[in-house]
Amino acid sequence: MNRIRIIGSCGSGKTTLAREISELKNIPFYQLDNFVWDRSEESKRFPEAIRNDQLNKVVNNSKWIIEGVHYNWSHESFMHADVIFVLTPHVLVRDWRILKRFIKTRWGLEESNYKQTFQNVFKMMYAWNHKYEINKVMEITEKYNGKRVVINNHKEIWKYINDS
Repeated sequence: MNRIRIIGSCGSGKTTLAREISELKNIPFYQLDNFVWDRSEESKRFPEAIRNDQLNKVVNNSKWIIEGVHYNWSHESFMHADVIFVLTPHVLVRDWRILKRFIKTRWGLEESNYKQTFQNVFKMMYAWNHKYEINKVMEITEKYNGKRVVINNHKEIWKYINDS
């Protein structure tokens, strides 16, 4: 298990899981948002060609963990992955995690790739979180069903990792 793809909604635990597995197995992890957003300027996207090139460079490596909500343009990550973790905690758990992350980053207790605003969290993150299309994710990853693992909580993840 050297190439791991983690997908789920905001607050599902993607980054936390990627970071933990990365430290445990000494595998670099990448956030798809950093392929999409140019962090040198606020709200500026990379051109699709640059985004796709960054993804392709990573998936051609022998070891990686890629995490992110994106599924429409990241098919290469599913195809090359040894395992695909689909994180599906309850929407209220995700809401709580989004709020907790917002508070921690605003108080400087946790780093963030971008400055979160009240508008971003409450109008966008929560609204988007409640509309997240898990059925679409399941449909897109169906052809990789043999390496897809649906996870409801962190205990299930560690059981799978320890048993593998």
